[in-house]
Amino acid sequence: MNKLLITLVTGSCFLAAHSQQQVLTAKDYAQAESFMGYNTAQYIDHSPFRPNWISGDRFWFRDLNANGSEFILVNATTGKLSAPFDPIKLAAALSAVTGKTYAASHLPFQSFSFINNEQSVSFLASGKQWEYSLTDNTCKEIPKKTAPPSDRRGMGNEVLSPDGKRAVFIKDYNLWVKDIASGQLKQLTTDGIKDFGYATDNAGWKHSDAAIVLWSPDSRKIATFKQDQRKAGDMYLVTTNVGHPELKAWKYPLPGDKDIITIQRVIINVDTPSVITLQVPPDPHRATLSDDISSGGTFDDVDWKTDGSELAFVSTSRDHKQEKVRIANALTGAVREVFEETVATQFESGQGSINWRYLAASNELIWFSERDNYGQLYLYDANTGKLKNQITKGDFTITRLLKVDEKKRQLYFLADGSQTVNPYFTSFYKVDFDGKHLTLLTPETGNHQVSLSPSGSYFIDSYSQPDVAPVTVLRNMEGKLISTIQKTDISRLVATGWKPAIPITVKAHDGQTDLYGLLFTPTHVDPNVKYPVIDYIYPGPQGGSVGSWSFVASRGDNQSLAELGFIVVEIEGSSNPLRSKSFHDMSYGNMAENTLPDQIAGIRQLAKQYTYMDTSRVGIWGHSGGGFATAAAMFRYPDFFKVGISESGNHENRNYEDDWGERYNGLEYIQADGKSNYESQANQVYAKNLKGKLLLAHGLMDDNVPPGNTMLVVDALIKANKNFDLVVFPNSPHGYGKYSPYMMRRRWDYFVQNLKAATPPLEYELKMTTDLRNAD
Repeated sequence: MNKLLITLVTGSCFLAAHSQQQVLTAKDYAQAESFMGYNTAQYIDHSPFRPNWISGDRFWFRDLNANGSEFILVNATTGKLSAPFDPIKLAAALSAVTGKTYAASHLPFQSFSFINNEQSVSFLASGKQWEYSLTDNTCKEIPKKTAPPSDRRGMGNEVLSPDGKRAVFIKDYNLWVKDIASGQLKQLTTDGIKDFGYATDNAGWKHSDAAIVLWSPDSRKIATFKQDQRKAGDMYLVTTNVGHPELKAWKYPLPGDKDIITIQRVIINVDTPSVITLQVPPDPHRATLSDDISSGGTFDDVDWKTDGSELAFVSTSRDHKQEKVRIANALTGAVREVFEETVATQFESGQGSINWRYLAASNELIWFSERDNYGQLYLYDANTGKLKNQITKGDFTITRLLKVDEKKRQLYFLADGSQTVNPYFTSFYKVDFDGKHLTLLTPETGNHQVSLSPSGSYFIDSYSQPDVAPVTVLRNMEGKLISTIQKTDISRLVATGWKPAIPITVKAHDGQTDLYGLLFTPTHVDPNVKYPVIDYIYPGPQGGSVGSWSFVASRGDNQSLAELGFIVVEIEGSSNPLRSKSFHDMSYGNMAENTLPDQIAGIRQLAKQYTYMDTSRVGIWGHSGGGFATAAAMFRYPDFFKVGISESGNHENRNYEDDWGERYNGLEYIQADGKSNYESQANQVYAKNLKGKLLLAHGLMDDNVPPGNTMLVVDALIKANKNFDLVVFPNSPHGYGKYSPYMMRRRWDYFVQNLKAATPPLEYELKMTTDLRNAD
């Protein structure tokens, strides 16, 4: 054939293909945006609520519905529902004093409290505090009290004593206590200095001015520590602004550092200030639950005896492989060893809460362990350190110990794995200390979210599935149903065209292990069209891609992306938690695996079932650990993953805080080849393998995963002469905050352009509207 003719024909084909490229409009993006949570929430009626408990085993909650909202009072003893006040009369009274018109279904507040022996209610509206009398239906403003100067010190970072009379706070690296009634201040310690202060909070990735303490039950002592970070390495970030930038510097040890942050444990007497140093060497800044000693919101892994005479605590080794259970004499500081547990990989005391307890009255300890491959509870003699008996046993994992009834010698706990339909569904149980009478208290299929009453006599249970709306019930602690409080109504949501995600089950890359996840398709999916695939990934190992297994109408922008013409998948890969110990440890020592072999195997299996999935066009994205996994996917599996968006990834764990890598990867060491065992897991080492389109993003003031992690990948890509895209957010932390809508729009554009080969609308602006039922 004539060469000119060939050229003309080829050029014509290119022009024809180019002219047929799909163009998405602002209307298409608006349709996709309609599936974001800030848009779907307004169409959900009678959603699960957070109970506000008051005296007499009663609670109230605010119910959102099609007509607005209403407040409901529930008597747990009888299950009777009533109104805590007359909303029509309250709206009229508030309108009368403000000159504004309020409707009973749109009261301008979201919460209230009973005052004056429940003769009145107090609430905040329009920036003012109001009192509404239930007896004469009048409303008046409550004047704000101006605190004296001494009373304002430490406010916002104070820790209140159990009796509510005193609060402790940090000032100049020392602890002070404030008398709530008088505002009088008293200094408790005097030798705290910079980088060796009392109760200071710094886990590297998380640091604040809050005091990390645990008051004794009698409000007379404080358990805390001096945090020694004098020799620990520094992290530096620099602001972006006109003029001289501000240097942000704080202590941030890295894996392999000779010196890390340690804590010297102390007990402080408050009445007559004195410091008792516990007679043990300083512990590494570690906890049984996570990589912070205040993940539980207080000083973790310590438990007081009721009279304040003893303090039980657990010391965690630097690599999280050894746990030492100890009990200290609060008067002398003497410490006795009770027992220890050593594991081959990493120890954890539960998921979401610490599950060990010191039962001083009976000289016993409840202990959590995964020694039989599942997280179970054990009973120990606190005097001898000997195991008395295993309390729970089975192929399920206890996640949270919610209540210990020492008189009845019963435990109440949440556990995953007992429901065959999905091992991630949580159930609520009780069991005797001796392991007998294991009783399921939540019999319905689904993921159960439980809230106990303060008296411990009742619990509220909201159960649902990813594709089944919640039901909220009230039960007593024997599991007896008292009342069905409400059923979530999604009929208005369904009427908009919304549909739930599809639960999926696939085999892991080993061909044997079941994996679970969710699949999102366009609302009007065409089975005759081949859709590109987007894999949303979060590899953990402390969490997973799916997150909550309860009903959620909008999971980030997964459905929105699907609406733009993609199939979106979330697969909970092996090495994520909430199942067996062996499942969680599958990639221990090689975090760079990032569940990627499971993602590939799962997507290929799904494509056989959902034949409209196009596995020749697979994209992937994630944030933080998901950003690490995304870049790894693009570099290590470049023929499978064609487009990736890597946000704020910890690409080089030698440049991320010490505890994370050392917990899930082990301590750093030099191999026989002279290289660090961490080096082969670093993304920049493989950047030269990039074939597809990669967008990197990072906040320049990210104090969790410092931006240098992404800059190492940028440097390697440039040196390898690779094309890539980069978005940086000046002054942004790990989460992008005000920049989030921009990043989301760029994410949509990037996949539309590079995975779908379509043209997005120019600079579409996400609206981020809110549910008007929540407005003041």
